[in-house]
Amino acid sequence: MEPKITQPFDAEAAWYSKDYKNNEKWIHQVSVEDVEELEQALKVWKTSGVDFAAITKATFPLKKLGEKLANHQKDIIGGRGFLLVRGLNLDKYTKEEIAAIFLGIGAYFGEPVSQNGLGHILGHVKDLGNDPSNPLTRLYTTNAKHRFHTDSCDIVGLLCLRPAKEGGLSSISSSTTVYNEILQKRPDLLEELVKPMCWDRKGEVPEGKKGYWLQPVFGFAGGFVSCIYDRSYFTYRFEEIGPLTAHQTEALDYFESVAASDELRLDMELQRGDMQFLHNHTILHSRTAYEDHEDPELRRHLLRLWLSAPNGRPLPAVYAERFGEIEVGKKRGGIIVPGIKLCAPLEAGTPVKH
Repeated sequence: MEPKITQPFDAEAAWYSKDYKNNEKWIHQVSVEDVEELEQALKVWKTSGVDFAAITKATFPLKKLGEKLANHQKDIIGGRGFLLVRGLNLDKYTKEEIAAIFLGIGAYFGEPVSQNGLGHILGHVKDLGNDPSNPLTRLYTTNAKHRFHTDSCDIVGLLCLRPAKEGGLSSISSSTTVYNEILQKRPDLLEELVKPMCWDRKGEVPEGKKGYWLQPVFGFAGGFVSCIYDRSYFTYRFEEIGPLTAHQTEALDYFESVAASDELRLDMELQRGDMQFLHNHTILHSRTAYEDHEDPELRRHLLRLWLSAPNGRPLPAVYAERFGEIEVGKKRGGIIVPGIKLCAPLEAGTPVKH
């Protein structure tokens, strides 16, 4: 690992909430021309006979919009790290068409990777009634609060199909700024966050690996500080790994308090049709607990993409334990277990092909 950065990291990725609260620089408002291109691309895809899981820029061609998305992607990878695409009217499209549009737009940000041990590249963020206290539960399948975290890919994309009856507020925070703040105010705790900690694989174990891996919260490569974090993975249910120390617990608590502070946290209410794209190495995201509608057809439901960016940043060698391949330009990230086959289910847990 490269030596840690001992000075505040000065970059566009190191932002505070005041930088974006009162402007829309981070929002792409879908135009009439954008919609026309998307609908033309839908026609191309439908006539191609290509499976959902095989949608690419070639099978979902977007000329002018594609150029806009490419510029946004560069801002995500090398700039502020986030984007909201707003204004798409989902009522015009079928379930299949919505999935294809999301996968098609996602192709301009990166290549999809598996989000679970079932090989799903189209994820469903939806309450399936799972127990959030079970160490094997992935929290996106519950309605519980999901504290600030990152996902195991370069870019994560979310498309809001339906918001909750109440709650489910989405918030983001710059992990680069979190690093800077801890470096300046509690460098003793930062020392804990650059040391390896034990992460639970939640039963999704790659071939030849243990049920856990060791990785620090902050890592360094290519002059960048990158962050990987999810408190729900620090379960320490393995006999050979001891519990978190008091100092580690204090460091994690402080990390989360900084990320969630008013100075850093940027809140956004995801509306039906909104697409959110985040750079996991520089952006933390969270959501509040929520209450759902009684009617299953009205319950909160988001589609999700995990994307490998061809122009991604260099990653620390230790990321290979989670990402598999880490070389820039190669497909990296995702959950890879024996026998996995990529698919794009249109419903939670049900692989369906075009």
